[in-house]
Amino acid sequence: MNNITDMLKIENIRIVEKVDNWQEAIHVAVKPLVDGGYCEARYIDEIIKNTEKLGAYYVLCENLALVHGSTDQGVLKRQIAVTLLRQPIKFKEEGYDVRVMVTLAATDPESHMEVLKAMSDLFDNPDSVEKVLGATSEKEIYDLFLEASDDN
Repeated sequence: MNNITDMLKIENIRIVEKVDNWQEAIHVAVKPLVDGGYCEARYIDEIIKNTEKLGAYYVLCENLALVHGSTDQGVLKRQIAVTLLRQPIKFKEEGYDVRVMVTLAATDPESHMEVLKAMSDLFDNPDSVEKVLGATSEKEIYDLFLEASDDN
């Protein structure tokens, strides 16, 4: 039941040329989940507030941010969205460049673990990272996540 195909829908994947700042990056990354009814619009504002208060705790490494808030900050159903930025954004001046934003809407602490494992495997492999960064379509990104999940 916790299959990646339950958590990631192709319509929640976006390729975006550029954003002007990290706040816009959050808006763009969370919007597919709002549009799909997986979270309330306030989830965007809550993540921005969390970031202003706690810093960009979700920037995991070069090129990757796992954007998320608490389950009580507007999450309705579990789902993820993936946003590929053609031009990187920094969440803090001395921080990593981020080009892939995986937005998580989690309803509990466990049901998204398979997706996180697939994402970890995908971003642990430099060749896979290059494939995601060079992807030319949402379907290509979707397939890369599926392949990473199949390897588990």
